[in-house]
Amino acid sequence: MTADVSRVSVRILEKDYHVACPAEERAALVDSAELLNRKMREIRDSGKVVGLDRIAVMAALNIAHDLLESHGRDQGAESDLASRLKAMRERVESALTRAHRQEN
Repeated sequence: MTADVSRVSVRILEKDYHVACPAEERAALVDSAELLNRKMREIRDSGKVVGLDRIAVMAALNIAHDLLESHGRDQGAESDLASRLKAMRERVESALTRAHRQEN
């Protein structure tokens, strides 16, 4: 470990965890722990899942699902943007070709 590593204490379902991470990633780690704690509390409070390990797995699955869904939306938007840019480029090229023909 380097000198830039800090120990961060996070609390998840009333239990403290001490995690070492690069100092510049501390805020992201705290935010991640808060998200995990919130998801695990929702699952625990629903009463449908019993046991810390099962709650943790369900929370991980929910977070992974949200992440994959977000990536899908991003890729869809990126694909739509690429299609629009291609169509615009084709229109510009067509207009330039017509203008060039009219000049000759």
